[in-house]
Amino acid sequence: MLRLSVAVIAALAAMGVTPTPTSTAAPHDEPQQRVARAAGQTVGNGSRASCTSAAVVRAVARGGVIRFDCGPRPVTIKMRRTAKVVNTSAAVVIDGGGRVTLSGMGKRRILYQNTCDPKQTWTTSHCDDQASPRLTLRNLTLIRGDATGQRYDGGGGGAVFVRGGQLKIVRSTFLGNRCDRRGPDLGGGAVRVLDQYRDRPVQVVGSTFKNGRCSNGAALSSIGVSWRITDSTFLGNRAIGRGANPARPGTRGGGSGGAVYLDGNRFTLSLIRTTMRGNVAREGGGAVFFVSNDRTGTMLIRRSRLIRNPSRGFETRGLPGIFFLGARRPTIVRSVLR
Repeated sequence: MLRLSVAVIAALAAMGVTPTPTSTAAPHDEPQQRVARAAGQTVGNGSRASCTSAAVVRAVARGGVIRFDCGPRPVTIKMRRTAKVVNTSAAVVIDGGGRVTLSGMGKRRILYQNTCDPKQTWTTSHCDDQASPRLTLRNLTLIRGDATGQRYDGGGGGAVFVRGGQLKIVRSTFLGNRCDRRGPDLGGGAVRVLDQYRDRPVQVVGSTFKNGRCSNGAALSSIGVSWRITDSTFLGNRAIGRGANPARPGTRGGGSGGAVYLDGNRFTLSLIRTTMRGNVAREGGGAVFFVSNDRTGTMLIRRSRLIRNPSRGFETRGLPGIFFLGARRPTIVRSVLR
């Protein structure tokens, strides 16, 4: 076990970061698991005041498994800077324990990972298809993130922007996140994803996306990325752009995918035991906008409920709340669409 001097421990505590004691990994553990355990750390030293934006930013930059010790009550940490994943991290797991909220205060994006951004360190010659970092958000709430005006790699992702590596979201809540109000192919009020390792799907499990606003995809948006969404809820998200994509003459474009906006070539979407209700698109797909440009993409809806998701402009006949262009019509199993 690594032993720190009293002086070092005191200095870290003053910064609001407390090293988590770890034991040596068992011989049968995978190397990447050992890296994550060795890098374990705790934000905070038991008081609310110790759980600061600066402590979160430092912890995310270091990587590994991040937990919080902010006292016995739920805490909201006001993010004064965007926390950015460094691409030399094998894994970054942010576990809020069900009591931590990160707020962008309506001023900034909360989390950023981009394997093709040289400022976060280039680690391979194929930045758009590398296995790490593996970012996991668990038992966490992210509110009032805002990526308005962010243009690097197309912008979007009011709470979370990810390009490259891998992303997983587990038992987390996204509330009132925003990105630009206008523009074609710009989206992700809560989460925007571009590129995933070996085209593996983004996993979303047991999570809630509520009251997002963006030009397109007010909850989730991606280009050429697959998603597997399980036991999750999308409520009251609105795609507020106007003019669709490509933008009609005299408009700035957007307005599609009230909850989810997916574009690109070969990708998949699975909605399993998921509810979408009260999401609205000013143009197409009040619940889901799905366009596979080469018509290879597929969609599965299983044991889900998509109810009252108006498409103000257009949707696919017989699929309320959905605009779909893909390999074939969506596969719908024991679900309700109305």
